[in-house]
Formats: sequence, structure tokens, C-alpha cells
Amino acid sequence: MSFLNRLLSLVAAGIFCLTLSAVPGWSAEPQRTRGQTVYVPAYSHVFTGPRANPYNLAISLTVRNTDPSAGMTVTAIDYHDHNGRLIRRYAPSPLSLAPLASSYVHLEEKDTSGGFAPKFIVRWEASRPISAPLIEAVMIGATSGQGISFVSRGQVLQER
Repeated sequence: MSFLNRLLSLVAAGIFCLTLSAVPGWSAEPQRTRGQTVYVPAYSHVFTGPRANPYNLAISLTVRNTDPSAGMTVTAIDYHDHNGRLIRRYAPSPLSLAPLASSYVHLEEKDTSGGFAPKFIVRWEASRPISAPLIEAVMIGATSGQGISFVSRGQVLQER
């Protein structure tokens, strides 16, 4: 490979790395924060067939502390219906999660109180900046030998 080709390859690699660093949410360093408010979309059912029959789904919301050396506190897990109305609060008191610990909330398939597009609003905090937790909703349904499952990841609405 000639000197000019090597130089062009290095320049192209540098431009690629600079381009990636400008992408929102992408960073070589993990995001560290002292707290967030996170929106997590969920589905209590999906519609199937030509008559749009509802297919009920169980929902499991998981909160995973991804930091290996620091704990965090979940201060709120609020469940809202498809119109945005608060249905119930799942964390009436703060919930401490040790490093790498997880917690969950489970709604049964028969719970359709949230309508077709419920959501969770999760608030958490830490005493010092930590790696942001992974907050997801897992939807699962199984009827008559047929099954469906998928995951919906939370989106940060606000940093503390």
C-alpha cells in the first residue's frame, strides 16, 4: 500500500470517528448521571386479524442498575393509561438497588386497565454520578400454542 493510500485511510478513519462522536447519544464513554426521569412504552395488547381482535399481553417492567460499584434509588414507578391518566403507583416508597441489582413490576395478561398503549414513568436518583440504568418493558403473550414477545426500551425525558 502506498504512502498516499495509507494517509487517505487514516484520514477517512478519523473523519468516521469524528462523525460518530457527533451522533446524539453516542459516546466512547458510558453516560454517567445522578438521576433521570424515564418514559417506558408498553402494550397491554396488540390487535390481530382482519377484525382487529385484541391479543392480551403480560407486561414486565425491569429496572437494572448497570453500575458495578454504586447503588441507586428508584423514587417512582408510575403506570399511565393510553390517555396519559395515572392508573397506579408501584413504588410508594423509595426502592434501593445495590450495584448490578435489578427489580421488576409485573402486570398479568388480563390487566388491560392501561388500554392499548400504556406507559411507565420511572424516576431514579443516586448520590453520585453512576452509569445509567437499563429500563425496559417486556411484553409476552401465549394463547392456543401461539406466542408473541418483544421488548420496549425506556427513553430519558429528563436528567437530574
